[in-house]
Amino acid sequence: MKLYTKIAIMSAMALATGVTALADDIKTEDFNPISTGVTSLAITPDARGASMGDMGAATDPDVNSQFWNPSKYAFSYSKAGVGLSYTPWLRKIVNDIFLANLAGYVKIGSGDNQAVSASMRYFSLGEISTSDAGGAAMASINPFEMSLDLGYSRKLSEKFSMGVALRYIYSDLGYGGDVNNNEQTKGASAFAADISGYYTTYPIIGRNECQWSLGFNISNVGSKVAYNSGNDPAFLPTNLRLGTAFTFPLADYHNLTIGVDANKLLVPAKPRQQNYLTPEGAYDYEAYSDALQKWKDKSSISGIFDSFHDAPGGMKEELKEINYSIGAEYSYNQQFFLRGGYFHEDRTKGNRQYFGFGAGFSMNVIRLDASYMIATAQQSPLDQTLRFTVTFDMDGIKNMFGRK
Repeated sequence: MKLYTKIAIMSAMALATGVTALADDIKTEDFNPISTGVTSLAITPDARGASMGDMGAATDPDVNSQFWNPSKYAFSYSKAGVGLSYTPWLRKIVNDIFLANLAGYVKIGSGDNQAVSASMRYFSLGEISTSDAGGAAMASINPFEMSLDLGYSRKLSEKFSMGVALRYIYSDLGYGGDVNNNEQTKGASAFAADISGYYTTYPIIGRNECQWSLGFNISNVGSKVAYNSGNDPAFLPTNLRLGTAFTFPLADYHNLTIGVDANKLLVPAKPRQQNYLTPEGAYDYEAYSDALQKWKDKSSISGIFDSFHDAPGGMKEELKEINYSIGAEYSYNQQFFLRGGYFHEDRTKGNRQYFGFGAGFSMNVIRLDASYMIATAQQSPLDQTLRFTVTFDMDGIKNMFGRK
């Protein structure tokens, strides 16, 4: 029994990073999100970034900077840290889909200007029962996606740093062969890299010393993933993230950070049949088939450049592919945090629109963060998403045991 198609559809719906709810006033033919593979790589892993509307390119460095901007680690205040995040995904629909993320870093060298970082992501699609043609239960499978990466960042000046990360990706969506004969397809593997930069300065405004930061991260630049024994190649969710953040003191021990991020998938749009019509208004199936085959054969590097000028509607359509995040964080003595933000995606490109809220509490050794998402798009499966993050500061642990 062929189950690949069923698994692919279920996984795309479950990931809900490119397709959520189709607005009532949007025509089906106008709904055209960018199609990628391993879309779990685009899910925000940590509670801090999620509570600020999925923002983090230029915020202060923390343990989870590997996802947002690895170059920030070079400016980390602590010498080392590790954090674990957990997200129950689509909990309004199912209760066994989740994302777990483990991240950490350590400063190296004597000049406090280098850092090595790593992270591991595991996305489980839960348990799926298979059946034969008669509907009788046969076996259970557990589709999942995971990635492992290693990064390095370095200060190139007192205000600017750059970083790189190398990533191994594995996507196992389940069976694609004949279950009766125990034929099971191999999972799809891929390799990717990130390149990022971070600039921060401390301007004096009035009598207050503020902080202004800029950041960028080009992530998941690499090979394609070949699903279904290579018959269904897919682009990785290569993404360009640009951001800025500004922090100013409200009073002693009270700080407020406001920031903005912009994201664009560097993936070419998949051809659609309705864009290939004859002068008489009929579908040109031959032209569409040729365009679809060229899209499948296109390399990931060519796809990056084509992603800036391949929209059928021209520049107006290209601008719709940019997602925006705006967020704020209030902190008291770097121990108590309140956060909020908003994420916006055009309705024709996925219709992800939601508010994020969250809070955090930090002690010498441990910090706890939580976030909650409220979707503004009707019937969005992302509504009421929770995230939890626990972070351990290695400097604090050393101080507890009296080690310098």
